[in-house]
Amino acid sequence: MDIRSFLAFELPRDVRTILERVALEAREYDLPVKWVKVQNIHLTMVFLGNVSPDVLEPIKEQAQSACLEFGPFSAAIGGMGTFPNRRNPRVLWLGLKGELERLSLFRDALQQNLGPFGIKVEKRPFRPHLTLGRFRKGKGKGLEELLSRYEEVKSPSSMLSELVLFQSDLKPTGAVYTRLAAWPLSGAK
Repeated sequence: MDIRSFLAFELPRDVRTILERVALEAREYDLPVKWVKVQNIHLTMVFLGNVSPDVLEPIKEQAQSACLEFGPFSAAIGGMGTFPNRRNPRVLWLGLKGELERLSLFRDALQQNLGPFGIKVEKRPFRPHLTLGRFRKGKGKGLEELLSRYEEVKSPSSMLSELVLFQSDLKPTGAVYTRLAAWPLSGAK
């Protein structure tokens, strides 16, 4: 049976503290949003999708290889927004600031390493973000107020230093994530 999985960074404590406060306060607004459980919020690098167990080991080797090339990344929360735009929002997110260009190169290296295993290469530019929730329909009454309240939200800069392979099991109560493997970033790039 295939394993639904993704590669991501867990959030450092300083970032998580701000995220938890903002996520809790955002729920007070009149928005038609299905909120992500705060403990499930992470920085996804590559969504692997449903992967056959027999390619999981080679995928782990390729992920580790990328982690041996790159060093840790500095990142901090920087603002709030929506995808694709404010008029027709589908996703409410907190943005990240920091070493984003290098982080994008890391994502590209991961995708290149994983391409031979049938992992879909994301064509859109990498926009690192933390998904707070997904809009059901419309944008509700409080969106503009919420976005203006948190457009300048920041957190202290923290290091993303360990890439994690997560299994994602979809349950009626929401997704359950299980750590399958993790690799420290130990390279010079």
